[in-house]
Amino acid sequence: MEGGKTVDLGQIATIDLDSDFVFLDAENTKQMSKDSHDNVTGNEIGSVFPKSPDQTWTVILEYEKSGHIKDDEKTKIDAKELLNSYKKGTEAANKQRQDGEKIYVKGWDIEPFYDEKTHGLTWSLLAEDDKKVTFLNYNTRILSREGNISVILVSDPTHREADKKVLAEKLLPKLNMKTGEKYEDFNPAKDKMSEYGLSALILGGAGLAVAKKVGILAVIILFLKKFAILIVLALGAVWTFIKKRFQWNING
Repeated sequence: MEGGKTVDLGQIATIDLDSDFVFLDAENTKQMSKDSHDNVTGNEIGSVFPKSPDQTWTVILEYEKSGHIKDDEKTKIDAKELLNSYKKGTEAANKQRQDGEKIYVKGWDIEPFYDEKTHGLTWSLLAEDDKKVTFLNYNTRILSREGNISVILVSDPTHREADKKVLAEKLLPKLNMKTGEKYEDFNPAKDKMSEYGLSALILGGAGLAVAKKVGILAVIILFLKKFAILIVLALGAVWTFIKKRFQWNING
């Protein structure tokens, strides 16, 4: 779907897409991930791409009905402790990976922070693969009445600042919760509360509770797009198709 219109994201939200972008719906986003040999969570509600062939980012949108997440940790987010958990998690996971598939957390690109006005939780981790190729996943979680929308920007270090600017200025402000689904619409009398808070959301949400019960906190990793560079390359065919389709529409 070409931009320049409001796109429906199911019962939870809409996004006012600029004409510079194109959109894939939930089912096609899942199929694209399958074709790219990437993880499909089942929570996908769409994805956004640039029309310009000079830009090579993608934004994946997901919705998780996790229950209402309290933001009482907003001033208590321990970035150092969270980073150590990520590092331990990747070290544990690397023992199960083949050479060439291992990833290493290098540090925060952006330390976790919470915007009380938008109810948005943001963080970005820098990581690298076996060949020292650096990649990042820029994550934003927007809290809602009964869950959270996950907005994941897949980019690379060369373009990350420009790509983050596009996300911050042209996408996130255009993402609107539907009436009755906003964070402030939470009704404690009938709505379910989440079992976890902001720190656990950064570490992978509900998985944190499971890990604590079995004593393997190190397995909590949320690299939804763990091989971002490879995905960007794999999606080249999608962008080529989008470009050709757009030119075809213009030329009739």
